[in-house]
Amino acid sequence: MTHMRPRIVVVGHGMVGHRFVEAAVERGVTETHDIVVLGEEPRPAYDRVALTSFFAAESADELSLLPQGRYDDPRVRLLLDTAVTEIDRSTRTVTTVTPAVAAQGDPLSSPGAVELIQYDVLVLATGAAPFVPPVEGRGKAGCFVYRTIEDLEAIRAASDGATSGVVIGGGLLGLEAANALVQLGLETHVVEMAPRLMPVQLDGDGGATLVRHIEKLGVTVHAGVVTEEIVGNDRVEAVRVSGEEIDAQVVVFSAGIRPRDALARECDLPVAERGGILVDEQCRTSDPRVFAIGECAAPGGTMYGLVAPGYAMAEVVVDALVEGPGTFTGADMSTKLKLLGVDVASFGDAFATTEGALELTYSDAVAGVYKKLVVAPSAEADDSFVLRGGILVGDASSYGILRPMVSSGLALPPNPEQLILPAATGVPMTMPDEAQVCSCNDVTKGEILTAVGESGTCEDAACVKACTKAGATCGSCFSTVKNIIEEHFVAAGKVVDKGLCEHFRLTRQELFDVVAVHGYRRFDDIVEAHGTGRGCDVCKPVVASILASQTSTHILEPETAKLQDTNDAFLANIQRNGTYSVVPRIPGGEITPDGLIVIGEVARDFGLYTKITGGQRIDLFGARMEELPAIWRRLVDAGFESGHAYGKSLRTVKSCVGSTWCRYGVQDSVGLAIALELRYRGLRSPHKLKGGVSGCARECAEARGKDFGVIATEKGWNLYVGGNGGATPAHARLLAGDLDTETLVSYLDRFLMYYIRTADRLQRTATWIDRLEGGLDRVREVVVDDSLGLGAELEADMARHVGGYVDEWRATLEDEDKLSRFVSFVNAPGTPDPHIAFTTERGQIQPVEPSGPVELGTRIPVGAPA
Repeated sequence: MTHMRPRIVVVGHGMVGHRFVEAAVERGVTETHDIVVLGEEPRPAYDRVALTSFFAAESADELSLLPQGRYDDPRVRLLLDTAVTEIDRSTRTVTTVTPAVAAQGDPLSSPGAVELIQYDVLVLATGAAPFVPPVEGRGKAGCFVYRTIEDLEAIRAASDGATSGVVIGGGLLGLEAANALVQLGLETHVVEMAPRLMPVQLDGDGGATLVRHIEKLGVTVHAGVVTEEIVGNDRVEAVRVSGEEIDAQVVVFSAGIRPRDALARECDLPVAERGGILVDEQCRTSDPRVFAIGECAAPGGTMYGLVAPGYAMAEVVVDALVEGPGTFTGADMSTKLKLLGVDVASFGDAFATTEGALELTYSDAVAGVYKKLVVAPSAEADDSFVLRGGILVGDASSYGILRPMVSSGLALPPNPEQLILPAATGVPMTMPDEAQVCSCNDVTKGEILTAVGESGTCEDAACVKACTKAGATCGSCFSTVKNIIEEHFVAAGKVVDKGLCEHFRLTRQELFDVVAVHGYRRFDDIVEAHGTGRGCDVCKPVVASILASQTSTHILEPETAKLQDTNDAFLANIQRNGTYSVVPRIPGGEITPDGLIVIGEVARDFGLYTKITGGQRIDLFGARMEELPAIWRRLVDAGFESGHAYGKSLRTVKSCVGSTWCRYGVQDSVGLAIALELRYRGLRSPHKLKGGVSGCARECAEARGKDFGVIATEKGWNLYVGGNGGATPAHARLLAGDLDTETLVSYLDRFLMYYIRTADRLQRTATWIDRLEGGLDRVREVVVDDSLGLGAELEADMARHVGGYVDEWRATLEDEDKLSRFVSFVNAPGTPDPHIAFTTERGQIQPVEPSGPVELGTRIPVGAPA
């Protein structure tokens, strides 16, 4: 078999093999070489990092890295469903078996054929295989590994009719597999031989915090135990763990991976002691024509099980092919991801193995947050420290800043605890240009700035992501990338891209206008016309909110239900132990004795914890998911409705008793508060909204601490806007004074609709006003002076909302399809979650902590013993 141009054969079309081809095309390798890619799976490369999202995807194509099924460059040929069975280095050929039709109708192979394909350069990217420990019974029906889409399809099929599943392995992949079983509605157990979860990434305290998080979600963790046997005749019935049997019909092995190096062994290429093809700093094997990259390779004898090092190896091999200087001398094994909804990050020297290293920790067990920084004395300056590594569990928002600091060697501030304490508002230092921002693709701050600088071509974060690959893999650094770009453009006097996320270059305001103009009702139509990809947990809830505010349709309609956050999805607030709280609306805090009796009877009959809130309502805690419809039925029949405590919408309008009872009151504050709350109830907005009405200047309703506040005067009402409590309190400011009630309502209609149209996502009114060009004066021009001529339009929008309001609880009770989601287990609808438990304190229920009493929070100062 001969060929005219030199040929590169790539064995394996996973994420790393695909990355090699992309890099080779980008750097002109195909100008001199043909590339043949041999993929063993029946589909092109897909995102294994996001494998669990397969269950939420409409099709496997949503995970594809090559959705068109072929490369645009005609010099690249992709053969799928093609296994390589032998490498002959003497003749420079590989033997392939093609049990299915080759992709793209390539003439190199035919269905069912055994073929020889000649190479000039061979790149092995065969990846790794799941390790299945030698447990007795591991071959029984119902046992699976967690590696490919086909594996997940088999697990999903086996879960139909099953009630319980066990994952063997508590590392990264094990917890991803556990998430898959949870999504399939199975009672889920995780078995880990080490004394903690994620033992490679987390220390004992970090592991304990993670356990508390995931056990609240109904996952039972068995750590420090040994799996002895898979029990059952021909099919899995239970798993015996250190003498205890766990009922299960599905078992998923996710106890690690092993490099797929068999082809290399068989053709006498050296392998590392613990597996993996030995390669040098250019990822070249002992044969100068053969390279190995990704999980099958072992540079310096070390096998790397993350995608980022594999991408780096792919780039190094391309560099070698174009005679560049690139080398692979090790990799950043930092990790940031969301496991079962919990943010987890580990970076640098997380276990303080560096000589002289000290640990600084912050722990808040109530909030489920654990943070640790590993610091060491600086070699550059006395009495200063540098960051060596860290662990973040429950809150990884600072990862994007902290991880680059490890590689930069920048001296820490005098009070480094400010980097992890909740009160910290930012890092008081500048990230150096040489700091690595994206570890997956080894992109520094300087490279990002080059892409947007005078010699660069990028004008926004999406372009930088495409050009530099920063933020293109796991996405954890994308917010940092975006901040760097925005700071650069602001300093240069340029307009900053305020795109909502990587899927929409539009701002929230622009997206709101697009939906209004085109009348869209489906997320898929919006993203197809004005975005890219399949959306994310940033843009989906935003679109859901926009659709709700414009259409007044029920948020659990099929078109929008899958876009909602957890609380909106179940019309209740999820609590720390997996139960929910129910908050009926009590407008103005006014409630009849009969209403009080009904709430008391509901709380008594369902065993709920009751508390009067700061918003003059009664909150009922401890409701199980399957109990919610029955609770709502009792409340709705008594005349109550949803208080929207779960939504980014109006919560309450607080009031004092006003002139009706109080000798100081000058106006009926209760009557106005009730009217305003009933007018604006259910109004979806960028963030939650709170109001207050005080009957006199004594301000007992704390109206100036609300998004809108009304204070009575002898002549009418003063309207204040832009206040809030929270971590950054803001005092509301006077918008207009001495208003009659009709004018007050019209101004409030305009103010709220102007805010909903133009604010950014999760932006309270106080921040919105401050960041609006012109600030409060601009708001006054639009709302009071009607400078844009929008007054009537904004009022009409509010009138449409008021006329279209429907109670979400009642509407759910009247729709069987909506009610079907309120079950703990899809395969056992009547079965309550067995992991939810309570104790009693002060005469009411309290959630039971799975690991017993915990301290509120501790911090070890620099220099103190850990």
